[in-house]
Order: sequence, then structure tokens, then C-alpha cells
Amino acid sequence: MLAPTWKGYLRLSLVSVPVKAHNARVSSAGPIQLHQLHADCHSRIQYKKTCPIHGEVTIDNIVSGYEYAKGQYVVVDPAELDKLRSEDDKAITIDKFIHAETLDRVYLSGQSYYLLPEGRVGEKPFALIRQGMEQENRWAIGQVVLHGKEQLVLLRPQGRVLLMTVLDRESEVTKPAALDELAPKAEPGPEEVELARKLIKASSTEKLDFSQYKDVHKEQMTALIDAKVAGKEVVAPPPQEDRQIINLMDALRQSIAQSQKAGEEKETEAAKPPRKMAASKRGQERERKRKSS
Repeated sequence: MLAPTWKGYLRLSLVSVPVKAHNARVSSAGPIQLHQLHADCHSRIQYKKTCPIHGEVTIDNIVSGYEYAKGQYVVVDPAELDKLRSEDDKAITIDKFIHAETLDRVYLSGQSYYLLPEGRVGEKPFALIRQGMEQENRWAIGQVVLHGKEQLVLLRPQGRVLLMTVLDRESEVTKPAALDELAPKAEPGPEEVELARKLIKASSTEKLDFSQYKDVHKEQMTALIDAKVAGKEVVAPPPQEDRQIINLMDALRQSIAQSQKAGEEKETEAAKPPRKMAASKRGQERERKRKSS
């Protein structure tokens, strides 16, 4: 079971619900990490922590400090920081509810957590808040202290839990108006816009299947590493032919035709009846059912 990364309270007016937060990102899904090695012997490069007076030091001899003057530090112990935490620091305080889908996605930082009730006592009030938000089609804006910093967060119902996403603040986001001078000035004609709309419609889907998007670069890196470990020669893929630059209107028409053809092929494939099971496999299936009965 995944260990929670944070525990505290979800606070709405006078209602306080004990909750725990689980990181929404899978840590093992990151990119393949390459280490720095010595070119001659392939030994891994080390980064040692050193003191200019005593030389190399171990982790248990390292403390945190604040430089209040040049070369002058005051040591701050983690236990002292914990004592500074008030009840408000341990709570996600809901400030406002907004209509779902009204928040500009540019403010989403990408740092998200799943919230669940902590213990049986929090289950019903947590479910009440989540269901109320879901039925009213509302999201919540709140504040919480995470990693020693007060964060602005967005809470959204996701299945039977709440998804908490850290928001960037107003001062941390560049507004589109700041790029007006660099924005394109060209105005497309009505026929071009109509073709673009047809292409968008032909390429649209009612339900997005995220599982179809693979990390191609990661797969290529894995294949490269496996080949080198096995002592095989790494063969570069053949170069792709440069696409001929054609008229914009022709490109739109060809793109629409390709999208429509791809959609028709998917519909045809989905309409095909399931394949009949091979005789040998049918026998194995009957034998399995006979043994389980």
C-alpha cells in the first residue's frame, strides 16, 4: 500500500475532516537516468560533501542554517520548525468554490495529490464534501502549507477521492498579453477556417484513451541499453524522407481525408465479430473449467 506523503485536516468553515495525501505521480514512471562515469575505467563519479576546515563529512554531521551576516550562520533544527507549525499549517483550508472548468489551466503546476479520509471518523464528512462538490459541479480553492511553503491548491472530485493540485500564483504566471508583440498578425480567410474546423472535427474523439500514448523515447532508450548490454551492434533507424511543402489549403484537404479514413478503419475494426477460439484452445478452456468445478 502506498504510504501517504502528508497528513492533516480538510477544513470547510466549521467542519474539519482528518485526511491524508498520496502523491498522484508514479515515481517509477520517470525518464531513464544516466549516471556520470569516468571515461577511462567507467567508475561512477562521486560527489562528496566536504567542510573547508575538516574535509569530508558524513550526513549525520550536517545541519541546516541561515546566513544572517557574511559567513555568520544560525543553526535551525527541524524539531524547532515543527514547533512553529500551528493548527492552520496542518490543514487544507477551503476558501472558495468555483464553477468547474472555469480555472485557466495555465495555473496548474502539475504537482498533484489524492486526498482520502484518515480513519473511519472522517469517511462520512469527506464523502459529503466530495459528493456535494460533484453534484454542484464545483471545484474548491484552498490553502495549505506543503514542504515548508504556503501553497494555493485546487480540489476536484476524482472518482471516490479528491484530487489536490498545487496552483501557481498570479505573479508566477506570464500573461498572454506580454507576448502580443510576438504573436502572429496573419488573418486566415473564411475558407481556410472552415477547412481547419473540418480537420479538427475529423480528428476529435469523445473519450481520450491515455493508454495509447507511449513513451517512445523511453522505449528506444531501453532497447538501446538492452542491445549494448547484450553486446549487439546499435543500428540507427533509416532517415525519414523530408515531406514536400505543399499549399496550405491542399495540406488541410489531405489531412482531413487521412483523418476520415483512419476513423472509418477504426469503426470497421470495432464492428468485426470476435475471432473464434482455436480448437486446441477450446479444449484447454473446457479442461480448465472442468477442474475448477
